[in-house]
Amino acid sequence: MKLFTSKVVPIATELVRALGEAGDIELDNVAETELDVQSVLKEYIRVDRDLTDKAKDMVEKRGLPYGEFTKIKRRLAEEKEFGLGEEALNWICTQLQETFMHSPHVAEVFADDATLRRRMREVLKKHMSVDEELDAEVRLRIKNLQEGTNAWETEYAKAMDQIKRKHGLSDGGSGGGGR
Repeated sequence: MKLFTSKVVPIATELVRALGEAGDIELDNVAETELDVQSVLKEYIRVDRDLTDKAKDMVEKRGLPYGEFTKIKRRLAEEKEFGLGEEALNWICTQLQETFMHSPHVAEVFADDATLRRRMREVLKKHMSVDEELDAEVRLRIKNLQEGTNAWETEYAKAMDQIKRKHGLSDGGSGGGGR
């Protein structure tokens, strides 16, 4: 699961519309509520990038193999109580629920927590699961290389950048490498 900057506005628009149409929330101002949702999503991306940068720095400074990057990033995320991968959906949903409860632009929240989370997860998952599709496409392109090698890591990053640009998902260096 990955949240791309280019998906922030479409997710916010669809999420607010879906919750409003379902009667889960009553809005005083749709546009401002969408901006509230966008701010949560942008904060997720900012923290994720920050953790990526810190993990890369730690790997480089300690001279560790690149394979340690994911473990270090996950540890840093746990320290901040931040969700990565599947846990990203839970973190984002929790932040959005808090936002809806405190936003002056949301008149009322009618849905129970479980219903609200389920609807939000559906929208988020639809937009964030593109990461698995991109990974599969990249792996097809570099199937002649052995995973885990420096050449594989380098080509994976290059191919991922090309495919993201092709699909209009370029995120401006939000962390790389393989899985």
